[in-house]
Amino acid sequence: MNMTQWFSEMAASPVKKAMPILSFPSIQLLGIGVKELISDSELQAKGIKAVADTVDSAAAVSLMDLSVEAEAFGSAIRCSDDEVPTVIGHIIENEEQAQALIIPEVGAGRTGLYIEAIKKACTMITDRPVFAGVIGPFSLAGRLLDVSEAMIYCYDEPDLVHTVLEKAASFTTRYIKAYKAVGANGVVIAEPLAGLLTPALNEEFSAAYVKRIVDAVQTDDFAVVYHNCGGGTPKMTDAITSIGARAYHFGNAVDMKEMLGLMPANVIVMGNIDPAGQFRNGTPQSIKEATLELLNRCGGHPNFVISSGCDIPPMSGWDNVKAFFAAVAEFYSS
Repeated sequence: MNMTQWFSEMAASPVKKAMPILSFPSIQLLGIGVKELISDSELQAKGIKAVADTVDSAAAVSLMDLSVEAEAFGSAIRCSDDEVPTVIGHIIENEEQAQALIIPEVGAGRTGLYIEAIKKACTMITDRPVFAGVIGPFSLAGRLLDVSEAMIYCYDEPDLVHTVLEKAASFTTRYIKAYKAVGANGVVIAEPLAGLLTPALNEEFSAAYVKRIVDAVQTDDFAVVYHNCGGGTPKMTDAITSIGARAYHFGNAVDMKEMLGLMPANVIVMGNIDPAGQFRNGTPQSIKEATLELLNRCGGHPNFVISSGCDIPPMSGWDNVKAFFAAVAEFYSS
C-alpha cells in the first residue's frame, strides 16, 4: 500500500474516517485481561482484528504499550488485568552504567511477540492499513533513567542523556524495521515525555533523534505517525515538523484548533478526544457532544482527522467507543 498516497487521499476526501488509538479495549471483546493480551501474539492479532470488525476506523492500530522496549533493555514492569503495563524503577544512574548498557536484539523480551502479533494481524486485516506502535527515544530514555531524573539530567548531565538516547534510537530504528519487514503499513511513535521539555531541549533531546529514526524507516509504503500528548507542544511546532513524519497526533492537553493553525496544511493532524475523561469515564451522550464539538471547530481543516487524545484505556466502555464513531458518521453525513 502506498501510504504517501493514502494520506493524500485522506486529506482530499470530504469525509474522514476516525483513527483513534484503540487497541487495549479489545480485551473486552475477547473476554480476557491485559496480562493475557500482552503475553500472546495470537490474542493480540485477534484483538486488533476484533476492533477492526467492530468499528469503521481509518486504520488498525496495535497495542500502545510503552513498557515493551524498556523491558527489553532490562527494566522491570508492573501489569494487571485492567491497566496498561508500566515501568517500575530505573536501571541507569550514571555515565558508566549508560556506557555499559547493552542494546538488546530485536526480539528480546516481548518485542518478538509484538512483531509476531503485527505479522498475524496483517494477514487478517486487508481492508485498511495496520500500524504498529513504539515508544519514542526520549520517552524510552526517561524510563531507563527515571522520568524525573531524566529531565534534570538534560541540564546537569546532558552527555549521559545523549549516551542513552543513542542506544534507544538505535534499537528503536531496528525494531521499527522489523515491523516493516513483517508487513506493517506504518508505525505510531509515542513521545509523550518530550511534551514536558522546553522547546530548545525538545529539539536537542527528542526531535533530533526522532528525525533520525523517521529518515531511516519512512518510505512511500511505510508511514510514521508522531504522537506527543504534552501540553507544551504548541511551542515546539518548528522542531516537531522538522521530524518529517507523515502525520502528527496530539493529546487533549492542547487546543486542537490552535495546533491546526500552527501545523503545515499539507500534513495530517490527528486528535484529541480525552481518553480518560470521555472514553473511559464519560457517557455515550458526553462523548457524542465532545466529538461533535471538536469536529465543528476543526472539521473544516482538510488535514484534520479526529482521534482519541492518546491510547484509549483498556476498560473504556464500548458504548462510549461506538458513540464516538456514530458522532463522526453523523457529522460527515450532515
